Parts: sequence; structure tokens; C-alpha cells
Amino acid sequence: MTARARVRAPELIGKGGWLNTGDKQPTLADLRGSIVILDFWTFCCVNCLHVLDELRELEEQHRDTVVVVGVHSPKFVHEAEHGAVVDAVERYEVHHPVLDDPELATWRQYAVRAWPTLVVIDPEGYVVAQHAGEGHAHALEKLVTRLEQEHAAKGTLRRGDGPYVPPEPQATDLRFPGKALVLPGSGHYLVSDSTRHALVELAADGETVVRRIGTGERGFADGPADKAQFSEPQGLALLPDGAVIVADTVNHALRRLDLESGRVSTVAGTGKQWWQGSPTSGAALEVSLSSPWDVAWFEDRVWIAMAGVHQLWTYDPARERVEVAAGTTNEGLVDGPAGDAWFAQPSGLAAAGPRLWIADSETSALRWAERSADGGDYVIRTAVGTGLFDFGHRDGAAGQALLQHPLGVTALPDGSVAVSDTYNNALRRYDPVSGEVSTLATDLREPSAAVVVEGDIVVVESARHRLTRLHLPEEAVRVEAVAHRTQRAALDVAAGPFRLDVVFTAPDGQKLDQRYGPSTRLLVSATPPELIEEGAGTGTDLFRDLVLDPSAGEGVLHVSAMAASCDDDPSNPYPACHVHQQDWGVPVKLGASGDSRLALVLAGMDEER
Repeated sequence: MTARARVRAPELIGKGGWLNTGDKQPTLADLRGSIVILDFWTFCCVNCLHVLDELRELEEQHRDTVVVVGVHSPKFVHEAEHGAVVDAVERYEVHHPVLDDPELATWRQYAVRAWPTLVVIDPEGYVVAQHAGEGHAHALEKLVTRLEQEHAAKGTLRRGDGPYVPPEPQATDLRFPGKALVLPGSGHYLVSDSTRHALVELAADGETVVRRIGTGERGFADGPADKAQFSEPQGLALLPDGAVIVADTVNHALRRLDLESGRVSTVAGTGKQWWQGSPTSGAALEVSLSSPWDVAWFEDRVWIAMAGVHQLWTYDPARERVEVAAGTTNEGLVDGPAGDAWFAQPSGLAAAGPRLWIADSETSALRWAERSADGGDYVIRTAVGTGLFDFGHRDGAAGQALLQHPLGVTALPDGSVAVSDTYNNALRRYDPVSGEVSTLATDLREPSAAVVVEGDIVVVESARHRLTRLHLPEEAVRVEAVAHRTQRAALDVAAGPFRLDVVFTAPDGQKLDQRYGPSTRLLVSATPPELIEEGAGTGTDLFRDLVLDPSAGEGVLHVSAMAASCDDDPSNPYPACHVHQQDWGVPVKLGASGDSRLALVLAGMDEER
């Protein structure tokens, strides 16, 4: 690699201040001597949550040389609230310092364009690498090991404890519960106690603990209730035989709970995360899943909101098989035949007659799946929501109503649908007959699901760590309408010819895997589609020459890139291979004097070598 100018890392600044540091305000100077990994994340983003999990092992193995710093960079308005960031840091067990940067000051300093992005700073304070997306754990491990060796030899490596100070634990029966289910016969509730990695059965009062299922420690183990282990479980679905299917989100698996015995078994998933190129159908225990967030019994099978890959999958218990049912893995909002539809972190499911309702969280949308008019394949429709960057709290006609990152959806007795409008801290209602959206309740705290009980609705108030029972009001609550777009500034670009480059440099000790054809893929599209006159579509080169339509004015460029690299070891006929992938949504504004080129970093090295 040719030598490049070394870049001094900009200071870390954020109006929200620091978390997990015991009220101290560390600077980069305080961290000098350590290898610093900046993790630009936001808590709505499932890819960011994947990276948190990828970093856990690295943090543990290099705890005396590496300091991970989370730079929380919000997309949604709710995520800019400091209290919500505090909750998220506990909810997802973030065990490193976090800088709350609600105004994206540090994001701009480091020219970040996507969630998640990792930036590596060496012990002398220079930026040495940047990686967008997930799947970089192996490359980071090799880079950290090399930096440890180099800076130990130079005398610039300082070993010791980092600035992390854990917060005081809180004593509650539930901690950031995710989903709930009413158990037949007893009227008890089964709740996924996500942060405590367990399931909790509550009495009909919604408060008294009857039993806990799972040890409460993060893990992946089958067995009786006191031995089983989960990792951030979420969705729950009752099967016709009386058992419960659990979406064991971070274990990338489906688990089966026998309610009578309390025994837990794994029925789908390998425990490893699905990556592009992996099988998408087959024997359930031989196919990997990716962050299953909710499950529902619909048309004789379990449907899975596969948030990690923006798809819907199904699990057939009778045949013990899984397969993709809808979605392409591209992130966005596109309706139509199920195989062509785009989703963005589907996180809530509810079956109601011929429709499966879907809370599509990142597009702030309520959608549904149903059979086509001829009774053949499924089609996807949208009731509320317009795309990745428009959100808010606005009632009225569904075509102009707004939600903000909903995580749950519930079928109501009158045929309407309740939406757990999570980041609006509200419960909303959509009436398919009138096409109107209204607000049922406000002042909730991050509602993530709800169930109907005897004419009432019981809401999972995730950030209040409880179930809350509400009467279904005859009239909706009136709220002041608020509309938002993501606070990321639109990029000024030139209309006409436009060059898009995705920068990818294979990590140390790896090379592009070209044994079976092209090892890279680039998909480019836009909202509105008319923004791109020429150049949209899929190709194998990590660059694309586009023509942007000047009459479009503004829009969003959607870019999805993938690169596969393998260990460069000629003596090994079966080298380990690694997939690097990322989706970008880049707001753009067209003009005569804007940039005519956009470079997006998938993986790049800035170090002088």
C-alpha cells in the first residue's frame, strides 16, 4: 500500500456528555497509549446492535490495551433524548464508555456517513482504519494484535484499565421487556425479559411473578427452566399444540418452550448470524438466522420478522424447515410481490384473518402481507409510512399520517390495528375501513408490544419495565401533529453525470475471494426512483457511473455494497472467508454546483504503511 499522510484523530465532543465513566469527561489525550475503537452507532439500528455483539469478545480479549468508545449518533428525534440513550446503554449491556452526541458533532468531525461505522485510533492518537457496516471482527482482531506488537516495541503502548465505570444495577422484576403473550386457561402473561435474558410468567394481575424461565445470564443452552439460557429474547407466539415459540434474537435462533414442563429446546437456527450467500431455506437447525425480532402463527406456520436482514421468513414445525417468505435483504420501503419487496427492520407481527400486519420499524411504517387476488403468492402493502427518513406523530388519513420507529402491532377486536409507536411513546390505531390513524394513549415509555385482554389492552412499557393495562377508549386522544426528517444534512450534488465509489481495502492478511466469480456486489437505487436517470441496478464493480435527473430536486440514494475476502494463505486450500456488507441511505440535494462524486468507505486503511 502506498504511504498516506497520517491523520490526527479529532477530539470527541457531544452535547449529551458521557455515560459509563463515573461522571468523568475523558478526552483523547486521556486515552493516549491505548488502542481506541470508536463505534458510531444509534440504538434503533439492528446492524449497530450486531456490532455491539461483535465487539464483546474483542473487548474481553484485549481489555488492558483496547478502549471501545461508543459515539451515539441519533437518527430519530427520540434517540436524541439523553434519557433514552441512558436506557439504551443499559438495555443492550454496553460495557464501555459512551459519548452522547445528539447534534452529530463528532459524526461530522470524522466524516461518517453510515450506521454503524468503526474508526480505529492508534496509541499515538492517529486514525489508522475505518470500517462501515458489520462483519469486521476478524479484521479488527488482526489489526489490534499488530498495533499491540508495534507500539509495545516503540514504547507507546500503555496497558491497564480503561475509563469504563459500570452503572448501579436496578432491582425490578422485569428489565426492558420486549414482547408479551396471554397464556390460555390461566390468563397469565408470558413476557420476554430481554435485558435479563429470560422469560417471565406473570399472574393475571400483570405484576406477580409466577416463575422465571432461564438462568438470567446471557447464553445459549437448552434444558429445564432453571438451566436454559437465552440472549435478549423478544417475540413470542403460541402454537396450536400449546407450546410457545421464542425469537431468541441475539442467539439468531428460534426456541420452543413447553409450558407445562418449562423445558426449552432449539428448533431453528445454528446460533450463528446469517450472511449474504448463506442458504435461505432448508432444515431448520441447519440454516442460520439473523436477529429474529418477532414471531406470529399465520396460515399454518410461524412467520418470523427477521430484522437483521430486512425480510420475513417462515418456520414450518411439521416439516422442521425454514425459508424466506418476503424481502430481498435490501433496506427500504418497496411494496409489491413478496419476493421483490423491501423492508427495514420488521420488528412486530400480528395475524388477523387473511392479513399479517407488520411493524416495519426503520421506515416508521405499518404494512401487511396477504395472498394475491388470485390466491397465489403473497404481496406486501403499506398502510402508513413513506420511507427511511420521514417520521413523526401525525394523525389523520393514513396517506399523510406519521409514526416513529414502531416495534409492535396488535389486532383489535373491531378489525382495526393498534401500533406500539415506540419512539413516540404512544399507542396508535389504524382503521382499515376508514383509512384513518388516531392516537389511543400517550405518555407511555417506549411501548414495544401489546395484547388484548377482556376488552382492555395491556401494553409492554419497555422503558418502564412493566405491563400497563389501559381501557380501549371510544374516542382517540388528540395530539399536536409533528413531522420530522432525519437531521442528517442533505449532500449537495451536481445533476447530470455522477460517480459513485465504494472504497474497500481487504484487511491485513486477506485478499478478495475470486475463486467462484466476482467477490463484490453493488446495488444502487433511489427514492424517488426518478432521481437516477441512468445507472440504477445491481453490478459486481464497487463503482457506478450514474446520471442524476436535475428535475428531481432532492431525494435519497440507496447504496448496498458487499465484499468477500479470504485469508491470504497459499498453504491452506480452505482459507477462512469473511463477508463485509453495508447499506447506505444518503440524502442528496441536486444543484448546478454540487459534488459530482461520492465516496463511501466500506473498509479502508488510512495508516502510513
